[in-house]
Amino acid sequence: MRLALPSFLALAALNLAAALPTREEALKLAYSGAAFTRHEHYLTEDQARQVKQLSQRDLPGLWWVAYEATKDGKPVGVAFFDTHRVRTLNETAMVAITPDGRVIRVEVIQFHEPQEYMAKDAWKQQFAGRKLDDELSLKRGIRPLGGATLTANALTDASRRCLALWQVLYGEKK
Repeated sequence: MRLALPSFLALAALNLAAALPTREEALKLAYSGAAFTRHEHYLTEDQARQVKQLSQRDLPGLWWVAYEATKDGKPVGVAFFDTHRVRTLNETAMVAITPDGRVIRVEVIQFHEPQEYMAKDAWKQQFAGRKLDDELSLKRGIRPLGGATLTANALTDASRRCLALWQVLYGEKK
């Protein structure tokens, strides 16, 4: 009987992982029918300072990967994947952004905390259409997430960081 609980926990973890989309699936959910080009950005100190100032959040690093989406030869957006700590473990979220700097979709692709702390799709939908402003914060334009405040903070912070990255890297075409 000692093997039953670890086996059950392993199966539960596999089921949760199977329920989350892959990086490619998340991109397709945000930009249906688009083609993607992967671009690596290593932020300069000045760019990092700008992102931190705009987002009002710390940056976990200077290296970021952007997935530029095009459809019929026209840009339809840019997505970033933000890996961050929720409580004691990491989560990776995609923040997909329109060509005019608004969130299209926030999608979690990795979540290592207990499943009951994961944000539901209905809650994440409130990010759609948001831009980087004072309303993009909990208890303002974003409703709190009962029982998962750390997750709500982490996804809101990720959205602010990615919108700030978009603004610095793509906002005014360099």
